[in-house]
Amino acid sequence: MKNIYDVIKGPCLTEKAALLQEEDGKVVFRVHPKANKIEIKNAIELMFKVKVKDVRTAKIHGKQKRVGKTIGTTSDWKKAYVTLSDGEINFSDEL
Repeated sequence: MKNIYDVIKGPCLTEKAALLQEEDGKVVFRVHPKANKIEIKNAIELMFKVKVKDVRTAKIHGKQKRVGKTIGTTSDWKKAYVTLSDGEINFSDEL
């Protein structure tokens, strides 16, 4: 992955992500499924000009959905929990 915009797909806007951001200073992003922690860290630091302390990732498996008689699945995706350094708390204003 060369391009930082290919690594980070967008923010993950959920209630859990909002609570993590308020309490722990963590921000949650949807990322490319093949991106590793080093690429994610570099992309966040370049894109938002902040210092990243830690990155944790989780793979989310697609769910089965049914429309009428047809059964399909949603896509698998990956999210990253990014912990910012102590001085970077006002990062949420940029999102």
